[in-house]
This record gives sequence, C-alpha cells and structure tokens, in this order.
Amino acid sequence: MREIKAAKITELVERLCIEACYVLSRDIYTRLVERSNVEKSPLARQIIGTIIQNADIAKNEQCPMCQDTGMTVVFIEMGQDVHITGGFIEDAINQGVRQGYSKGYLRKSVVRDPIDRVNTTDNTPAIIHYEMVPGDRFHITVSPKGFGSENKSGLQMLTPSAGIAGIKKFVIDTIRHAGGNPCPPIIVGIGIGGTMERAAYLSKKALLRPVGSESHDPTIAQLERELLNEINKLGIGPCGFGGSTTALAVNILTNATHIAGLPVAVNIGCHATRHAEGDL
Repeated sequence: MREIKAAKITELVERLCIEACYVLSRDIYTRLVERSNVEKSPLARQIIGTIIQNADIAKNEQCPMCQDTGMTVVFIEMGQDVHITGGFIEDAINQGVRQGYSKGYLRKSVVRDPIDRVNTTDNTPAIIHYEMVPGDRFHITVSPKGFGSENKSGLQMLTPSAGIAGIKKFVIDTIRHAGGNPCPPIIVGIGIGGTMERAAYLSKKALLRPVGSESHDPTIAQLERELLNEINKLGIGPCGFGGSTTALAVNILTNATHIAGLPVAVNIGCHATRHAEGDL
C-alpha cells in the first residue's frame, strides 16, 4: 500500500490549474502551425497566426490564454493500492483549484446553484472523475472547460438501426449548428456506447487524447478520419470566418452498450482545449 498525502494532491492540482490555462499543449500547438501552412484562405491563415501568437504571449508572460478559464474538470487515475492520508481527496482537489485560481489570477466562473446563480468566488467545486486501476499509480489531469464550447456540445440516444450513417449525421449536424461559437478550429470528442452518462463522459475524456493520434480500432480510426474531413468541408473555419480548418482533430472513444441502444455524445473543445497532467 502506497500512501499519498492530501497536501501533495492540493499542490499538484494548484500547479496544473495554472499550467493548463497558461500553456497550450504541444500537440495542439504543432497542429495549428501545420494548418497555418496549408490553409488556403488568407483570413483563416491570419486568424490561426493570431491564435499561435496569443499562445506564445500567454506562455512567455505567464498569463491566461483566454479570459474564460473554465469550470475545472479533474480526471483521477488511482491505483487500488493507493491510500490518501491527511484529508479527504475531494477536499484536497478543491483546495488545489481554490489556490490555483487565486494565485494564477484565473477568472472564477462557477456558481453554487444553476438557479440562484450565486458565484462561489473560488471556482469550486470541481467536476471530478475517478478511474480505478491496478497497482499504486496516481495520475491527475486537470482540464478547465470553457462554456463557449461546452454549450455547443450534445447527446443523442440513437437506435442501432441508425448505424454509422446516423452517428455521422448527428456529429455533423452538431458541428454545423455550433458554427463559430465554440472558437474553432475545434477538437471534437465523441463518446459512443455505454449508457447516456457513459457516452457523455467518454466524449469529454476523448478530448484529452493527443491530437494526431488515432483509435486502435481500425473501423473507429477510419470514422475519425472521415468525420474530420467532412467537418473541415463545412467551411466554418477559424473563429467562424471561413476556411478549411474548422477542426484540428476528431477523437472517438467507445464502450460496450445495450442491444437496443446506440448513445452518441459530442463534446466540443475550443482551439485551446486546455489540459495539464502530472503524477504523484
């Protein structure tokens, strides 16, 4: 049994909150540079160049790359042989968010209740997802999720007869309806299978997969390529001003499901799709 102090979790979450909001991940940065070299629209190239410049300024001057520093989503991968000491794990995570958003001068965007809309003033509570694994691994990914993109995400409970054609139609319709609102070029996370809530979770987790990677399932990898091509043919382009770079990647995760079901969720990530990760 490996023991991890709650205070160490707080320290790591604090650092990751700031890092995620200040530093664009290398895979996304690299894809933006690639697209700026092949994009044919002069305006689209200019906008991508501005996005890259903004990322450089945020990293070099240690400031948020976007004013919407999101609702903090935390993914915990925790081995069954890990024991947390000195406090409750969720208190430790939320304290890390509280400290990170204060020290990093990050906007506090969380309200305590969806009806009364009173701000909690410290961006807590975080949304926390746990995955138990064998051994003593403890891995944290912090993903601040802005709601310009979150609000344009969607879920549909298809029936099996809809098939791949139905999946593609729902995804394309969702992106077309989103237009320029989620700050394209976007990353499209898709969850297929499971139950309603499982598909939604997988769609958000899919956003964390590195840009440029593909599914290990050849059929799903092919679907990812086809959807990326079709999305970029929509002509929405960077910030909605036209061009062939509407999406940087389409990432799909799947799950076993019921014989009568085909749940499909689409979670859209903006051009930053912020995340940072670390181990304890």
